[in-house]
Amino acid sequence: MMFVTFRRIGQRCKGQSRVFGSVQSSQNGTQRGTNFRKNKLYIVQHTCRYHALAVAVSHLAPIPDLKVPVIWVLGGPGSGKGTQCDRIVAKYGFTHLSSGDLLRAEVASGSARGKELTAIMERGELVPVEVVLELLKEAIIKALPTSTGFLIDGYPREKEQGILFEKNVAPVNLVLYFEASDETLVKRLMGRALTSGRVDDNEETIKKRLHTFNTHNDQVIAQYPDKLKKINAERSPDEIFNDVTSYLDPLVK
Repeated sequence: MMFVTFRRIGQRCKGQSRVFGSVQSSQNGTQRGTNFRKNKLYIVQHTCRYHALAVAVSHLAPIPDLKVPVIWVLGGPGSGKGTQCDRIVAKYGFTHLSSGDLLRAEVASGSARGKELTAIMERGELVPVEVVLELLKEAIIKALPTSTGFLIDGYPREKEQGILFEKNVAPVNLVLYFEASDETLVKRLMGRALTSGRVDDNEETIKKRLHTFNTHNDQVIAQYPDKLKKINAERSPDEIFNDVTSYLDPLVK
């Protein structure tokens, strides 16, 4: 992935006083910078900007003394996990965090980090996972004084993201996976397409999204067999929530 390449090149920025790593001439007079064409200079420039965004995260440790539960909420598009998150918040007072919402809020804030994120996305590049983790950790710390627990909605999307979350943010207590067949999810999303106006609510795109989700999600849930709770999401919202509460009640008592 692009951010992996960035991370490797970014090592040239770390600990160096020279602008853009070794792009500039060295003191012995060799003109190393002349070996870089404009496109390579552009890459190294933005690599160092990425490095500035992520360098703090690379040294993060998990949040100490986190005494409230952290729950990952997973499920394919159309699985109804958003509805269940709303119910969980209403019943338990948990803090509901979505990486997508956090990224959009950071961009909208106009902060220096938000501007860098805008530039990354405008170039069609992936937002580095380290930056997403930094946003999640900051949101958890901010809400911690009053929160009774944290719902991390739709994250992790890949196995490596889960490993990095537990290493740099906090251990996960429970993984709720709202499971439904592709046939059911396609039917639900096609019904939503009638009124949503979303360009990605067409059958071909929906099937591609589900394939991508299933490929990565299978690896995620396989990593946490002892913490995983699969919930049949093909039933009514009330029936589903009964299962949810049976798993959450022991965590909050």
